[in-house]
Amino acid sequence: MAGRPDSPAPPVKCRPGTYEAGRASVARRGASAGGASPRKRSDRKREPLAAEVDGGRAELVPDRERPRGWTLLLDDAPQSHVDLDDPSYLSFEYQRRIGHMIDLAAPPQQPLQVVHLGGGAFTLARYVAATRPRSTQQIVEVDAALVQLVRRELPLDPQARIRVRSTDARAGLGRIQDGWADLVIADVFSGARTPAHLTSTEFLAEVRRVLKPGGQYVANLADGPPLTHLRGQIATAATLFPELALAADPTVWRGRRFGNAVLLASDLPLAVAELTRRVATDPHPGRVERGRALADFTGGAAAVTDEGAKPSPAPPPSTFS
Repeated sequence: MAGRPDSPAPPVKCRPGTYEAGRASVARRGASAGGASPRKRSDRKREPLAAEVDGGRAELVPDRERPRGWTLLLDDAPQSHVDLDDPSYLSFEYQRRIGHMIDLAAPPQQPLQVVHLGGGAFTLARYVAATRPRSTQQIVEVDAALVQLVRRELPLDPQARIRVRSTDARAGLGRIQDGWADLVIADVFSGARTPAHLTSTEFLAEVRRVLKPGGQYVANLADGPPLTHLRGQIATAATLFPELALAADPTVWRGRRFGNAVLLASDLPLAVAELTRRVATDPHPGRVERGRALADFTGGAAAVTDEGAKPSPAPPPSTFS
């Protein structure tokens, strides 16, 4: 899921794959594994919680600025931030941009049917449930032990209509019926890289199948100079969706650093003017491009197919330091 809160963020990691799920082994720093869960300790000093999950070492770190806020790290890389008291609060800049896209996908408060590929701490599903009550959502997260940890320590609202499946993102997408979703949101990383099988035209054909007419696809992408992966992903999406927009930090656009870019795609016109305004007025302003400017940025890059697909590039060692 994410980069550091309120910073020019490093990429997200959401660990898809095909390995067998195991049970999370939990320990709190300075406390026994049988101690109280975070949600039951609001009246005492909160402590970090560490767990071995299928994809590595997970840690829940309390947010000192928010009494019930937590940051999820995987192998020391920030993944997600959750405020259990205010699920509409989005700490990471790329998640704010996705939040704007969710807000503009339909009139305020209108329930949506949403597929989340990659779960993390369920931050975006919580956001949809808080801002669009009665929405129906499906989360596909391969790391079953991480799902157990998050559901136990950062429980979902029991009234929220959210189903969680522990399986590979593309396999889980294949089990969803045609034309079910208003939104498909992909935030899927194995380690710090998007798996190759989630970068191709064949994968996006499955996304298109699951979307309703006029539905929207949102993808968190990560790349750095010379932005070859990012350009290829735009070209790939353009083969299936006539309407595209991309939101990113200006330094990422200029190829000056590794970071996140959020792709928005649909078969109907997008609310690009309002999205541009909102992204530009965020605490860390971003830039949105579409149309000719986005085509020029893509620079003739070829669409990616399953046969030639590669994982997204690994971030430089300094990204999470």
